[in-house]
Amino acid sequence: MSGDAASMASSAPAAEMLAVTKRYRQRTALDGVDLRVERGEVFGLLGPNGAGKTTAVKVLLGLTRPSAGQVRLLGEPAGEPRARRRVGYLPELFRYQRWLTGREVLRLHAQLEGIPRAAREEQIEEALAGSDLAGRADDRVAGYSKGMQQRLGMAVALVGRPLLVVLDEPTTALDPLGRHELRGVIRGLRERGTTVILNSHQLSEVEQVCDRVAILQLGKVLAVGRLDMLLARAGVRVRVTGAEQLRSALAVFGEVSVDDPWTVVHGASEAEVPRIVELLVRGGARVYGVEVVHASLEERFRDLVGAPR
Repeated sequence: MSGDAASMASSAPAAEMLAVTKRYRQRTALDGVDLRVERGEVFGLLGPNGAGKTTAVKVLLGLTRPSAGQVRLLGEPAGEPRARRRVGYLPELFRYQRWLTGREVLRLHAQLEGIPRAAREEQIEEALAGSDLAGRADDRVAGYSKGMQQRLGMAVALVGRPLLVVLDEPTTALDPLGRHELRGVIRGLRERGTTVILNSHQLSEVEQVCDRVAILQLGKVLAVGRLDMLLARAGVRVRVTGAEQLRSALAVFGEVSVDDPWTVVHGASEAEVPRIVELLVRGGARVYGVEVVHASLEERFRDLVGAPR
């Protein structure tokens, strides 16, 4: 690769899908999907079963070809060896040889990845440290708990110092402590500048670690953006008396409802609080409390996909 081409590739998004469609006979798994994952961010893929998340991951990794559209990974077409060598992948379902130790599993994968012998041990130690598995590296996989096996899978994904790590449902079967530890690993990757794509149905996990998310439904992207923007369907609630005659006036800020003892102005922002209070006081109401209400990711998700409450 020339110097100019290498520079362009290093400044390109970590992953990009342009008008991607994927059809399986009569079923459309992805329908004109546009996604852009920037370098160094933790990006979440959310959606119910059958939304197209796993297909999107496979298309990004070059494991399946799109029916239409373009896919680029680290500035290269998806599937190009140059790009795939810089990607770590933790699939949802994986098994390692039970008779090997964790370190031996990593040595095997380092060898398969073509890492020079002189650099293998150093990179294996880095992967063990990054996955918080260094203390059990020389134990056999047969003695690993589910959480430890998941950390081993993460360590395998980190071998080779990838620029992009793709995690497919990484919290499956993990207990609360295991999920907490995994969140720490993901945050550590972000601190080192590694891009992470997290495919998960665990809304709370995505909410805690992702910078941006995309919500998919029936192969389409319903919403994509920073969490604070997706959670912006918030409101302001006021504990007030004497506001009954002012509800129609409050409607200029958003939809108004009453949740006794609170009056809620849905869609109002924090910046509008002074104007709301001023309107109420001038109208003769007495204000006892004001709170800014933020919608949870779960509530926003239900609103978008139409899931029952």
